[in-house]
Amino acid sequence: MAYTFKGGIHVEEHKNTRNSIIEIITPPKIVSIPMSQHIGAPCTPLVKKGDHVFMGQIIGDVTSGLGCPVHASVSGTVIDIEEKSTPTGARIKNVIIENDMADELSPDIVPFEKKLTDTSFDEIVDIVRKAGISGMGGATFPTYAKLQSARGKVDKIIINCAECEPYITANHRLLLENPASVINGIKILLYALGLKSAWIAVEDNKLNAINKLEEILAGDEMISVKVMKTKYPQGDERQLIYALTGKELPMGKLPADVGCVIFNAETCFSIYSAFAKGMPLIRRIVTVDGDCITNPKNLLVPIGTPYRDLIEFCGGLKKQPKKIVNGGPMMGFAQWDVNAPVTKGTSAILVFSKNAESPYEQPPVCIRCGRCVRGCPMHLMPNYLAMFAMHGKIDMTEEYGVMSCVECGSCSYSCPGHVPIVQYIRVAKGEIKAAAAKKAALAKADAKN
Repeated sequence: MAYTFKGGIHVEEHKNTRNSIIEIITPPKIVSIPMSQHIGAPCTPLVKKGDHVFMGQIIGDVTSGLGCPVHASVSGTVIDIEEKSTPTGARIKNVIIENDMADELSPDIVPFEKKLTDTSFDEIVDIVRKAGISGMGGATFPTYAKLQSARGKVDKIIINCAECEPYITANHRLLLENPASVINGIKILLYALGLKSAWIAVEDNKLNAINKLEEILAGDEMISVKVMKTKYPQGDERQLIYALTGKELPMGKLPADVGCVIFNAETCFSIYSAFAKGMPLIRRIVTVDGDCITNPKNLLVPIGTPYRDLIEFCGGLKKQPKKIVNGGPMMGFAQWDVNAPVTKGTSAILVFSKNAESPYEQPPVCIRCGRCVRGCPMHLMPNYLAMFAMHGKIDMTEEYGVMSCVECGSCSYSCPGHVPIVQYIRVAKGEIKAAAAKKAALAKADAKN
């Protein structure tokens, strides 16, 4: 019987690229590499306009606090350093590199030569940090920091291969085409944390990947495959932990607080690449799909490649686009610029026409059906949260647990009245965070006085 959790919804899968092998994209002429592709402080550029850079060279780093470096994904010349807007509205410096098409590797890129069993925990953390690896499932939390916070606190590693969002098949194809590298990355994590076992969680709509992994892992007592029921949002860490262990992750707590640590499959692949080849995180797999895309594909893409290049490599657009989404249709971010760059957290680029959404001409209205409540994986009351936010009663949204919302979109998806519930919730959360930041700033000022 497949593992699952309470609540959630069944969405149309649209896994159109499940049989599409990963293709290497035509090298981009220009890459624009943001100095912030992770949770934490933005990087400070280490290069200037006119500099020649090598592929894999560190071009930005964080001087203190949480963060990880970024690297040049191509060799070439820095033609500019400019601030650009992100989908969240923040202004971030980007290093713009003109590709010389030579793919000259940085001389710093060398395989790690010591045996893993002769390697200390601090050395592993240092390698992962220098490789610029952050969570590639979308959260982009620096992986080295996750290792540090998990050491001595966890007894189980969970590898998240649920990939429950519609359309996205990047992890699925990785498991089919290069499962050994993912497994070797898991073994590095096990050794680093001193653990004896890890679970690879895969939804049951990926049976060919499950079969391949079980074939490779036959007789392996350290790593096992856990078959998950196909349901959204199965890939959320809280739902994954509950489905596999029966433990609920309290609000404000980390997986390590219940003895678990979770890594994405592609993150494991990147960790192995950092050890085996010395290669930092400069490329990732991206699913390109949507009803506007002529030939949907899975692509291996240099970080910083414009969306436009991905779309053109897939044959361009066959319909007039209405919406471009970075990530999945449930939790991704709408984009306004086809020249925006692929980042470490970009799992998909989806392009939709107006026909992709069900026509609905009436004003949004709650009909008290309760679907949003039944489907909420966090067991909240999204209808009340939306109503309170709509009427400016932010204190009531907080009382009803709005900060526990993971913004999975299950409520908005299932609402027959087309109420933009998640948007109301995001507004409420934003106001609560702003009020808390203002209060903290005032307290800090008072303390100085």
